[in-house]
Amino acid sequence: MTLGNPNGVTAATTPQEPGPPLLRARDLAKTYGAHVVFDGVDVDVAPGQRLGLVGENGTGKSTLLRLLSGEEEPDAGRVERPADTGFLYQELPHPPETTLAQVIDEALEPARRVERRLTASAERMDGAAGDERVLREYSEALAMAELLEVWDAERRAELVLAGLGLDTVDPRRPVGRMSGGQRGRLGMAALLVRRPRALLLDEPTNHLDDQALEFLEGYLSGLPGVVVLACHDRVFLDAVCTGLLDLDPAVDGPTYYGGAYSFYLREKRLERERWEQRYRSEQDGIKGLRAAVRTTARQVSHNAPRKDNEKMGHDLRGGRVEKQVSRRVRNARGRLEELERDQVRRPPRPLTFTAPLTRDPGVAQGNAITLRNLVVPGRLRLDHLDVPSDGRLLVTGPNGAGKSTLLYALGHRLRPASGTVLWRRGASVALLEQDVVFSDPERTPRALYEALNADRPDAPRLTDLGLVAPRDLDRPVGVLSVGQRRRLALAMLVGHAPDVLLLDEPTNHLSLTLAEELEEALGTAPGAVVVASHDRWLRRNWTWSRLRLVDGAVVEGQGPAVS
Repeated sequence: MTLGNPNGVTAATTPQEPGPPLLRARDLAKTYGAHVVFDGVDVDVAPGQRLGLVGENGTGKSTLLRLLSGEEEPDAGRVERPADTGFLYQELPHPPETTLAQVIDEALEPARRVERRLTASAERMDGAAGDERVLREYSEALAMAELLEVWDAERRAELVLAGLGLDTVDPRRPVGRMSGGQRGRLGMAALLVRRPRALLLDEPTNHLDDQALEFLEGYLSGLPGVVVLACHDRVFLDAVCTGLLDLDPAVDGPTYYGGAYSFYLREKRLERERWEQRYRSEQDGIKGLRAAVRTTARQVSHNAPRKDNEKMGHDLRGGRVEKQVSRRVRNARGRLEELERDQVRRPPRPLTFTAPLTRDPGVAQGNAITLRNLVVPGRLRLDHLDVPSDGRLLVTGPNGAGKSTLLYALGHRLRPASGTVLWRRGASVALLEQDVVFSDPERTPRALYEALNADRPDAPRLTDLGLVAPRDLDRPVGVLSVGQRRRLALAMLVGHAPDVLLLDEPTNHLSLTLAEELEEALGTAPGAVVVASHDRWLRRNWTWSRLRLVDGAVVEGQGPAVS
């Protein structure tokens, strides 16, 4: 089997000539209660195409995948799919006593069945030379065998298990005794081994390390069938996808972009510029028409006194003038009403950190945080770290390496066994945790945000940040999901802009657009920023200091913050 480019770059950026659609949807609509997820969505995906679904949480990416797979039925519209469409379930659809070997055997069965059919057809041909029916049956079996690469199926299973880090798991282990990450990877492995003609994946990068991600990128890029996936991993989208369908609300609704994620980013920037230009142009037109209506309406004064010898002339000439002016007023009002009715909405404000009201010009000369000889037994050991008052530091490393522990130590959220962490006098430090808990679960996002910024007239409005949905503004924070609480906490950091920002996996639970805006805003935040992240796109584009941890110790440091 050809796995393709291990990094998936060539396959993702080289244009392909699409053939007839293998997966097609027309006018799909889906509603849950009073909530309309989408209405009138079309999808066409041909063999060899890999379509990524992107958009804000709640725009319907997972719903669309379930409709395409047949797991759910649309309220309107239709879906045409191959009979062997594969869908990545969030949990393995197997009883807990099923072993790893049995899951893989079941995935291999379609290839083995085709191989048996091909063998039987070949044997019948030997005894029925020239029989067109037998020849046709053999040709169909051969085509299917080539599509499934049945002669390489056993080796493919070995490659997939190794590539996804499952080759060290005992084949006799039941799925009920596997970790959540192992079950997720086994579900992915079963689909890749099975090799369906259409593959539908919801967040396929969950539970995968960098090595497994690179394997999956190369594998998917080499598949001849259809792939449709929803994913927040921007590097993965850039490496795998040949096109993206953006379900986010935009000027003209859901939009298809024929390229990888880098192309999508460029197009979105241009689209934003066009949106802003159209909005400015329309507002200028509305302002001009309003002024024209007011000015034209005042051109004739119905109460102006007239001399007796002018009345007859006025009745003849003035009446005509008034009719002309009145007609111009009506026309202007008609154009104004039409423009006001059809005007494009204001583009959402990009994320930006508001600078504090006062800041000592000399602050940027020193360190915001100084760390020496820090020891948290079993979790972290760090001899020396200086975070300049305007510094930027990215902390990376595998799970359990000590990234969150370091942020908690820098934020004075835990007491080390030894060592010191000193803040600059008067510095305000804020930590965005992975699981945010608010002390008063009955308060609402609006109330919390307004209380925090009561003395900050320059702070952006919460509704302008795009981080908290309008429907959540006045709900108690105690009923919000983990992702919704984190977005509120991030909004409070963005609006208040402390002297030191400590961000633990800040792009989790963010749409791609918001993640891009946040990363750009980090470069202009008024104070120091320390980020711990697995996000490969963020890591790829980070241009400041770095610190890599493994097993609680520094294995690599780069930049003035680290020595």
